[in-house]
Amino acid sequence: MNLMMLKKILTLCLSSNGFLVNVDFSLLRNNLVFIFIYSLFLMSCKPTSDLMKKEAFLVDIKAKQQTKYLYHRIKEISKLGYAFGHQDATAYGIGWKNDGTMYKSDVQEVSGQYPAVYGFDIGHIELDHEHNLDTVNFKLMKKLIKKAHKSGGIVTISWHPDNPLSNKSSWDTTSTVKQILRGGILHDKYKNWLKRVANFMNGLKKFIGPQVPIVFRPFHEMNGDWFWWGAASCTEEEYKRLWRETVYILKDEYKVHNLLYLYSPNTLNTESEFLKYYPGDEYVDMLGVDIYQYGTEAEYMNTLKRDIAVLKKVGAEKDKPFALSETGFSMLKGVPQWWTKVLDKSVSDSGIAWALFWRNAWMNHFYVPYKGQETSKDFLNFKNLPHVLFLDEIQKIK
Repeated sequence: MNLMMLKKILTLCLSSNGFLVNVDFSLLRNNLVFIFIYSLFLMSCKPTSDLMKKEAFLVDIKAKQQTKYLYHRIKEISKLGYAFGHQDATAYGIGWKNDGTMYKSDVQEVSGQYPAVYGFDIGHIELDHEHNLDTVNFKLMKKLIKKAHKSGGIVTISWHPDNPLSNKSSWDTTSTVKQILRGGILHDKYKNWLKRVANFMNGLKKFIGPQVPIVFRPFHEMNGDWFWWGAASCTEEEYKRLWRETVYILKDEYKVHNLLYLYSPNTLNTESEFLKYYPGDEYVDMLGVDIYQYGTEAEYMNTLKRDIAVLKKVGAEKDKPFALSETGFSMLKGVPQWWTKVLDKSVSDSGIAWALFWRNAWMNHFYVPYKGQETSKDFLNFKNLPHVLFLDEIQKIK
């Protein structure tokens, strides 16, 4: 096979599978490089799946093929059940922290299977720090994201940026949104922060291959009063402008094309409350709601059913997939069958794509069981329910 013919074949294989062709073919004159590249690229010439071939109408009209594929995989999940997700699942757990030499999770140690959905947070990327606000090294995070994706998992990323006006944490409610919008005195600073977000997202790729597709969930729980982008600190219109400008800057100015955008308020009561800060269909790919158990099991179950019903109605009207974007019961005390009798009883057959449980940070702040924790046995029963999807089940959605 001559060099020109090989180039045509490789280009065709790559473009049909969502790859960008960026190979110096003059290097192929070296036999070892030739064999390596030829073998590697032949593996990409396998037929694409039906989901890969489907078109998707996303916020980003230039979204990579892998991003569209992720969108269709998400829509397929709810036809089978709902996926289980965990925040920082492979970064740390109870009694351990990943130092880059291991790959484990509390979920896997209890159930024998990894989560289907992996949550990470890039708070402090805007400050150009080495670690995020929860002490996860960003280089390690990239490796964990790539491994989760390679294994067939779904990755969702939230962002808790510091307050750009006060330079304090996300939970400092000094009013600042107006100042970072176009025309505001801090707009250039915010754009620089978004440049660092873009560099992180665009860096989620290997030497050869597409970027890892991400479900990006910025500025969540905006209807609460605890964040600087929340209800106590900005108007509805300011929030909508913040979301729209953020999306525009990332996709159009900084050329980030591997993101699906997820809008997720906190616990709500009505459709009008859900849509109060909604920036518009053309700026949102996916819907979510964050609901935690703070009171009784009955209160939590009622809230789940009420709010997911709202989510389902809006999702049907707008033809957008939806998820329980954050949830959990801290420390899981006193309810040995919480997973099957409380959670699953409330969300099965609800149409959610997944339920993402918050992080296992330390002994008085964890949301999934570790070995020996009192709900461990029930968690295994929960994992074995046919409609609850862990990594092995969603790997089959192609």
